[in-house]
Amino acid sequence: MAIIFDKEKKIFFLNTAHTEYQIKINEYNMPLHTYYGDSVGNADMAYLIRELDRGFSGNSYECREKRGISPDTLPFEYSSDGAGDYRVNAIGIILNNGSRTLDLRYKSHSIEEGRAPLNGLPYVRAEEDKVSSLNLVLTDECSGIEVVLIYNVFEDKDIITRSAKIKNNSSVTHILSKAASMSMDMPYKRMDLIHFHGRHAMERLTERNELTHDLQVISSKRGTSSHHNNPFVILCDHDANENSGSCYGFMLVYSGNHAEEIELDQAGSIRIVSGIADNNFSWKLESGEVFETPEAILAYSADGLNGLSYLYHRIIRENVCPKEFRDIKRPVLINNWEGTYFDFDEKSIIEIADAAADAGCEMLVLDDGWFGERNDDNRALGDWFVNEKKLPGGMSKIADHVNSLGMKFGLWFEPEMVNEDSELFRKHPEWALRDPDRKPVMSRNQLLLDMSRKEVVDYLFESMSKILDSANISYIKWDFNRSVSNVYSNWLPEDRQGETSHRFALGTYDLLERLRKAYPDIMMEGCSGGGGRFDAGILFYSPQIWCSDNSEPVNRLKIQKGTSYGYPVSTMGSHVSASPNHQNGRMTPLRTRAIVAMSGTFGYEFDPRKLSSEERSEIKEQIALFNRYYNLIQKGRYFRLTDSRSEEYFTAWEFVSEDKSEILLNIVVTDVRANPEIPHVKLLGLDPDAVYEIDNLFSSCQNLAAGTVDAGRKEKGMKISGAALMNGGFAFDPLYGVYPALQLHFVKGA
Repeated sequence: MAIIFDKEKKIFFLNTAHTEYQIKINEYNMPLHTYYGDSVGNADMAYLIRELDRGFSGNSYECREKRGISPDTLPFEYSSDGAGDYRVNAIGIILNNGSRTLDLRYKSHSIEEGRAPLNGLPYVRAEEDKVSSLNLVLTDECSGIEVVLIYNVFEDKDIITRSAKIKNNSSVTHILSKAASMSMDMPYKRMDLIHFHGRHAMERLTERNELTHDLQVISSKRGTSSHHNNPFVILCDHDANENSGSCYGFMLVYSGNHAEEIELDQAGSIRIVSGIADNNFSWKLESGEVFETPEAILAYSADGLNGLSYLYHRIIRENVCPKEFRDIKRPVLINNWEGTYFDFDEKSIIEIADAAADAGCEMLVLDDGWFGERNDDNRALGDWFVNEKKLPGGMSKIADHVNSLGMKFGLWFEPEMVNEDSELFRKHPEWALRDPDRKPVMSRNQLLLDMSRKEVVDYLFESMSKILDSANISYIKWDFNRSVSNVYSNWLPEDRQGETSHRFALGTYDLLERLRKAYPDIMMEGCSGGGGRFDAGILFYSPQIWCSDNSEPVNRLKIQKGTSYGYPVSTMGSHVSASPNHQNGRMTPLRTRAIVAMSGTFGYEFDPRKLSSEERSEIKEQIALFNRYYNLIQKGRYFRLTDSRSEEYFTAWEFVSEDKSEILLNIVVTDVRANPEIPHVKLLGLDPDAVYEIDNLFSSCQNLAAGTVDAGRKEKGMKISGAALMNGGFAFDPLYGVYPALQLHFVKGA
């Protein structure tokens, strides 16, 4: 079994294939975190705890004579507040008598095979994996608060998940003011923090800083995981790089307000707490009631950042995303949004479908503007019925025509939103989130529906179902185009308003779950103005998310690279869009746009009626190439090959098939130079004893003949050993032109 309890030493050993996680119950029944890292053969790592009397660090009453044992310095497994631990806490409470003190001690535990699903929340599915679970029960005797720490060990995948159940066993009501999913203390670590910040159209940019003696908070209070701070952070050694060094990952499976709090304390220990943000959060915990936190995914790798990413890519692709779409080929789609915006009718959509089919596209997605009186972004959200002025034949006529061309048909929704200028708002103004007697903050002239209300979720399910039942719809693009403000529910009482944000997230998950059960064959793509809700919570229901509204390839290199640290390529919605680009005006070659977009789900975002015959032929070639490499890109191992310094010149990345028989090497030069240095990379993850041959080359270099790197040296047919490619690397001839890109496909020789 992956989980062992040593009764004599009171130690829990949580073992995966390559890692070990230890929890020690000390003589005062305090649950202490003593180790997480490479396997140490179940050696008792509690010897690392040194009892030192530190000034102004007090002692629990029963160990008042042992001044070296202080709640302020012990490495707790789940940190509370008010009982002498002055570091950041995982749980906050306002007891019935007004006290805010909680002192959690070990009560009992259970170890089981398999795992239990979370109630109303997304989680890491067990699927066919070998999973063991530990329920560690802690209690505060004075208040009757019980906390069950839940650990699920995915033995073969080197993953541990954590969550908590908080129960009120008293006869009175208490208020939760904070309820994190996990807390972990790491003594003697000197580490860097890597997090992924950004903004709309520029999400998940990588930032790395050495930890300093303060509290750093990566968070969102926008009602979503946000464009601005993703709920995923990495702690790594100072000298860790892509291929070596100790790296710890912490990813929250949640789509609402979140906080990752990292504190380097007075003694040099690191504490990380991850969970629902406590800003404006409270939860009325009635007698006997249980509050469940979201789940956090923990991973450790001694093989650098690429090694850590591999662990997250595998668990998300195979255990978080819906199994139904894991192995099914996803169609190359074209979306009409940037081609038409709101200016379309039945005739133009049919023309776009015809042109898209002629270019080889496999799905047409009809974006915003098909419903109600939706002729711009100021009206009709919430009115989920077909605008028959635009589409007089209804949705079935469009879908039938698209299907007749051999393509699938998809449709855009923004379920959680409502406009004041809509039939729904005029009928149910109380369904919007907004303060009483206060003019609300507007964004895109829209408000949010109160997803905490059952009748709102019921309405959305019923109205969306009518549309989905009316035509052969294979795909939903689910959007969310504003940050949340005026967080006030008109049905919740005054003393429960702090529950609104979390109840909103639960309502969204409820609607997603109902739609998934009712329409299991319809694939959903998450979206929130692009990547504003790119998180594992949404991926539980949607196997892919529109990575960013910015589809320009040079910007996308940074966006997709940052995303790749935690999320697999198969989840990244990535399209070829028009040039000049609609977001930043940059002009780039069609092939460069394709090479970057192929490192994602791949599709197109323009008006195909405007394509020249040469461009149409080029797109057919791109789609055929992507489909040829589909399994390699979607399921192969992904490696980042360049760092921030080399990326001032060029960016390179690689896919390697699971059996190491195929390689796809990609490079984009973003600073084309005269008399340049030779672009050079070392490949990763190959069979050192194999010989690899370049069997295909795809290039956007404007001054190169087809199939050549330059006029003097042909790359196609070159044979190089895996050992040479990994140790000596690969040197490209200089790439010239406008943002030139090159894609090389290697196959393993017999």
